[in-house]
Amino acid sequence: MLQLVLFNITNGLIIGAFYVLMALGVAMILNLSNVINFAHGNFLALGGYFAFVLIPYTGFWVALLVSPLLVGLLGYIIEQTMVRRVYSRDPVYSLLLTFGLSFIIQDVCRYIWGPNGLPLTVPDSLSQGLSEDLFFITGYRIFMMTIVIVSIVGLFSFLRYTRLGIRIRAGTLDLDTVAALGINVRLLRSLNFAVGIFLAGLAGVLASGQIGLNPNMGDDLLLPAFIAIIVGGVGSLTGTLLGGLLIGVASALTTVFWASAQEAVIYVIMALVLLVRPRGLMGEEGMFT
Repeated sequence: MLQLVLFNITNGLIIGAFYVLMALGVAMILNLSNVINFAHGNFLALGGYFAFVLIPYTGFWVALLVSPLLVGLLGYIIEQTMVRRVYSRDPVYSLLLTFGLSFIIQDVCRYIWGPNGLPLTVPDSLSQGLSEDLFFITGYRIFMMTIVIVSIVGLFSFLRYTRLGIRIRAGTLDLDTVAALGINVRLLRSLNFAVGIFLAGLAGVLASGQIGLNPNMGDDLLLPAFIAIIVGGVGSLTGTLLGGLLIGVASALTTVFWASAQEAVIYVIMALVLLVRPRGLMGEEGMFT
């Protein structure tokens, strides 16, 4: 029984890590630009597919670095050419735009790489379990969690200590004042959008090594990512981090005792949090933090 619980806790942390990377990217775009990016999960899939194409030529390690950068660059181009045109309009326009964009990216992936699942090759050195009893804790899972932790620490350090990060944080509080100080808000939004999409691409490469590739792979992670934002508190990146880990572990532990409620428990947690604290665990009313 203990081994089963440890197995599901491990799975929960892995799934929660994907939720966190997805949710942080969604939250960054939402906080600064007020855009609900429904195409975020499809950018995740692109990250995996780009790595799939690059690995035969560059190897896994280079693909892990380059693929998220390519996805972030694509996100920057899409923001420049499409998304920025709807900033001044009702938020429903950006929602419909990204919703349509999600179908376009999904169909492009299906057309190029086919509708069936594809494996992403990871180094053999990462495929072994720690021991016979802890066979489910592989080197790749440890590596994956390490990359997620480093990425989160790097993101928070970027937002706290770099000039661009400080401007992004200031923009989430009062974008008009930031613009009045002479900062190029259009460029700030574009770079912020690219960083958010970069996180989706990174999650895509890591997830593909664990669960494989398919055009719909991001769909299963997108809705929990939104729930993580709501549970943690809209506008709070720290809350988003906690929310993602909470629903990931809770969902995995529920599998041990009541497998059919694995997905339902996420919504139960969201409902309970909103009943007790409508602004989320760490959200502040009327303010992005």
